[in-house]
Amino acid sequence: MTIAILGQGNMGSGLARRLEGQADLALGARDPKAGELSYADAVAKADIVVLALPFDAAIEVAKSLDLAGKVVVDISNPIAPDFSGLTIGHSTSAAEEIQKAAPQAKVVKAFNTIFASLFAAPVAETRDVPVFVAGNDEAAVAQVGDLARKAGFSVENAGTLDAARLIEPVGMLNIRFGYGLGKGTAIAPVWVKLAA
Repeated sequence: MTIAILGQGNMGSGLARRLEGQADLALGARDPKAGELSYADAVAKADIVVLALPFDAAIEVAKSLDLAGKVVVDISNPIAPDFSGLTIGHSTSAAEEIQKAAPQAKVVKAFNTIFASLFAAPVAETRDVPVFVAGNDEAAVAQVGDLARKAGFSVENAGTLDAARLIEPVGMLNIRFGYGLGKGTAIAPVWVKLAA
């Protein structure tokens, strides 16, 4: 099984480091450098496609690439430019909008409630940090759950894709705690573990 990670920012590169040696990876970049592929070439090789992109970019990629039959992992939070809140929510979600943009894909929400800095922590410190997963295709959700475990996290299945309407505000709350209230990126797993 090949996993394409589109976007080589903090989240994409961090996830790639955690999965190195555990899965065949195709690293996709908007402007590919050595060892990277174009988004389209990475998708063509992949069974699972991780959109490690901001929401607006993820929507554009979902509209422009052939994602039919692929498991597509949305890790985005639809955040306002000033980080004041979410741009959509409660009646829809980023994940659901990506599903609309790529109707033949199997979209799964995951990884949006953790900070990129956790990828650099020892796996022993993240084994109990939950990654919430949600999707309409049970097999796709199970595959993404396995991916999260390989990356060194625990998994909480939140149900169907509309659960992203609840998971994305959790991501925003993490951002408020971590940055807005100055508690740092270590706060997210602490309070999420307590709530779980």
